[in-house]
Amino acid sequence: MDDTKPTTDPSTVTPLGLLADKVAFITGAGRGIGAAAARLFAREGARVLLAARTEAQLKAVAEEIRAAGGTAEYVVCDLADAAGVRAAVDRAVHLYGRLDIAFNNGATIQRPGPLDQMPEADFDHVYEVNLKGVWRAMIAEIAAIRTTAGTGAIVNNSSVGSLMGNPELPVYGAMKRALNSLTESAAVTYGPEGIRVNAIAPGNTPTEMIRTWEAESPGLQERLTAHTPLRRAADPQEIAQAAAWLLSDRSSYVTGTVLRVDGGARA
Repeated sequence: MDDTKPTTDPSTVTPLGLLADKVAFITGAGRGIGAAAARLFAREGARVLLAARTEAQLKAVAEEIRAAGGTAEYVVCDLADAAGVRAAVDRAVHLYGRLDIAFNNGATIQRPGPLDQMPEADFDHVYEVNLKGVWRAMIAEIAAIRTTAGTGAIVNNSSVGSLMGNPELPVYGAMKRALNSLTESAAVTYGPEGIRVNAIAPGNTPTEMIRTWEAESPGLQERLTAHTPLRRAADPQEIAQAAAWLLSDRSSYVTGTVLRVDGGARA
């Protein structure tokens, strides 16, 4: 009779984090959903590189993560600057030796209003950041994953506003809908290499962007809440949780999807 006992009591084992040993690159990481994602990814075991335009915000989030025992660095990056985007992704590889996952969260907003009242320069800016900027980031991320980790995952932050007509934010919605298509195309293209690409489509989440929209359209939050079956807004961390799952190995057979995280608003 073998009465050998395991040397470790399973009840005392600390489980590995969802993103243990991953190297993560996050855009728009200085505030809102991006900052929530940076904190969460670090808690779940990832080494994170935060990217955004505002250094003071990035520094504050990175220091908070380090104070909690996580690993974080930051790089100032404008998604409208092609060379800057490539350099930011390369910085992750330089710091941590590879890139495993990326969350393309950074975006800009348009001033709410019908499309015929939007200046062409504003249209071009939303396109440059919300679509072309993510395209730039994906190209750099795919190259970095391919040459270092070999396989990995990317999540793009879309919007529930991309899934329907959007009269108040028509150009913002159009760029996010195009991003959904870009996500699906990338998933089909790079899936054979073991690189998964998905998107999330958040609903009402009280970030600075939504607060700006609320200032232009008083009562917005009440209208959005009324059309949400859960009858509340999301916390940014709830959106980050969805991104973390899609970036983790637990979603290893999920690619090419646009996951609604909207409290049922589009059900």
